[in-house]
Amino acid sequence: MEKGRGVHDMGGLEAGPIDRESQHAFEWWEKRVDAMLVLLSGKDRKLITVDELRRGIEELGPGAYENMSYYERWIHSITHALLEKGILSSDELGRKMAEVESRADGSA
Repeated sequence: MEKGRGVHDMGGLEAGPIDRESQHAFEWWEKRVDAMLVLLSGKDRKLITVDELRRGIEELGPGAYENMSYYERWIHSITHALLEKGILSSDELGRKMAEVESRADGSA
């Protein structure tokens, strides 16, 4: 990676051909992340902007950026913005994550 170029900045780099034929089937959680951004950024709420989303994604380190999927980057950025603004607390997030994990492993 060139000095001054973020891991997300692919401008001018060889990236190979783009597959324009196959359609990506979205997972249920990817659809929810997209819907969440639409709701949070809507004109009625304005809790996050596309610029804030992009900033959060661009601030990811190379390892995180390369290992996360497209929507994983989105949800990371959305979560960070909501925490940063105090709309969501780390305690609330931790409790909800524990609840979801317990449902997933059948202990709830």
